Amino acid sequence: MLGEWEQAEPGVRRKIFTPGKNIMMMEVQLEKGAEGNIHSHPHEQITYCVQGTFQFTIENETHIIHTGQTIVIPSNKRHGVIALEAGILVDTFTPVREDLLS
Repeated sequence: MLGEWEQAEPGVRRKIFTPGKNIMMMEVQLEKGAEGNIHSHPHEQITYCVQGTFQFTIENETHIIHTGQTIVIPSNKRHGVIALEAGILVDTFTPVREDLLS
């Protein structure tokens, strides 16, 4: 449900905010060691690290981001994340990810 916390994966919870016409945002909280499993979607994604340190894999490349940094994930690229320490991410997608709203 929009605006409420839901368990996404073990150690990962998310809150999806009311979307706009062509853009949406969600907050994701991860415990240390928690993983966002490898997946892909046709949406462009920008992730902002509010707190913590995260290891992102995009296709076969690894990137580390820290508090205050962002990462861009192009559409249809396989990606996932591991929390190197507990933290918070804000994900923004365009267009709206209808798959997360249903």
